[in-house]
Amino acid sequence: MSFEFVIPKVVDPTGVDAAAHARPMDVFNDQDREKKVIETEGDPITDFYGGSNPYIDYESIDLLLSLQHPRSDGYDEMCFIIMGQAKELLFKSLYYELYNLQLRIKDDDIANAFVILDRCKKILTLIINVWEVLSTIKTDGFNKFRDYLSVASGQLSFMYRHIEFILGNKNKKMCDAHSNVPHVYPALLKNFNSASLYDDVIGLLHRNGYEVADECLDRDWSEKYKIHKSVEQAWLKVYSDPTPENELYMLGEGLTEIADIFSQYRHRHFVSVERILGFKPGTGGSAGVGWLKQAVDHRFFPELWTIRTEL
Repeated sequence: MSFEFVIPKVVDPTGVDAAAHARPMDVFNDQDREKKVIETEGDPITDFYGGSNPYIDYESIDLLLSLQHPRSDGYDEMCFIIMGQAKELLFKSLYYELYNLQLRIKDDDIANAFVILDRCKKILTLIINVWEVLSTIKTDGFNKFRDYLSVASGQLSFMYRHIEFILGNKNKKMCDAHSNVPHVYPALLKNFNSASLYDDVIGLLHRNGYEVADECLDRDWSEKYKIHKSVEQAWLKVYSDPTPENELYMLGEGLTEIADIFSQYRHRHFVSVERILGFKPGTGGSAGVGWLKQAVDHRFFPELWTIRTEL
């Protein structure tokens, strides 16, 4: 990009309430809304008092839109920042769903688990599509602001680690990378030391009469998961009845689809970085594309993949 560009000012940060809390708002019901429609004769409400309005306050929009701070003269840096923040919001959305999916599994509530699984797939697809925008950044455009990243890297996304950990891919080093951040680390460490979603799915198989080895039901949850023959055999028995009426079979297929879409995300990340950076070292001290390649080959819920050979 060789043209002069302008970042339009949309928020004066001096007027923003930057506190991390829900702003006070009235609660309306259907009767209140009916009265308002009569008062406004069906037009939108446009007369507000004070320094804000309910939409801004409900989602803290002025705060959200004042958090983009390009550091360079590179045109593409704004796109890079906003897409990165969008991914972090989507990661939080996905983690919220996965956390509650795990609770449904613990309660043997498979019907509601299916509803949450469907939303997880939609969110993951949306996250992949963020790379469609990021891939419009060319090598020369990225190089104009890359030095300003210092050693900042997406590998330090604690929301991404929350997702990896709840799905079962534990990594102590990447967990402890946040040990100096007291407002972030405790929740991440708790997730790291807790049973994953897949651990609880294995417990669900056991409660439904499928024989699973004791060491799969009670272990050090912080350790990397290792494929176990008893879990493979349990899934093979589940998959002997591949019908929609078999809820465990449908759950297995839903989890496999989640793992599949997540692998597509990793691959899109890998290819986009290679396209922009080639084989340069990553900003965060990693080997860049070489380090990402290791992640591409990983699969969540491994027995759901290994049994395919025998099906």
